[in-house]
Amino acid sequence: MTDDGRSEAGDPHRSEARRIRSLAVTTDDVLTALEANERRDRSAVLRVTPPFAGRMRARLHLDGAEGEYDGDVRPIHVPPERLLRETPAFPTVDETGDELRASEEPYTPERHRERHAEAVAAWREAVRDALADRVTLSTPEGPHDVTVNYLG
Repeated sequence: MTDDGRSEAGDPHRSEARRIRSLAVTTDDVLTALEANERRDRSAVLRVTPPFAGRMRARLHLDGAEGEYDGDVRPIHVPPERLLRETPAFPTVDETGDELRASEEPYTPERHRERHAEAVAAWREAVRDALADRVTLSTPEGPHDVTVNYLG
């Protein structure tokens, strides 16, 4: 506590979520969430779990799959798209097949699988190149901008 009765964390009226200055998230968690949302129409998010501090970790999570939380402080869910400066289009199996059929190469199921695997690998690299340095979190008091540090 400080001399004026405020906590060391700062303003006692400040939301716990507003204490966050930076998030750490693995690049693989971002890729997995994006891919799950594209391929399976899931609600994968990056979840930041209270209690909140200056530096927090955001982990892969399926939206709506958490249990009950004590108190008023809820986890923060960050849609993976918010972590990108731009969102590269995910390659579909049909698009990959159409591109192969339009090429000089003869179509075979094996070539189609190889081409699609290459397209997904290129998409993953494009996502890595599009990762943002900052993200805006939705908090009860409104938007809150933080830095993002990627692991792996």
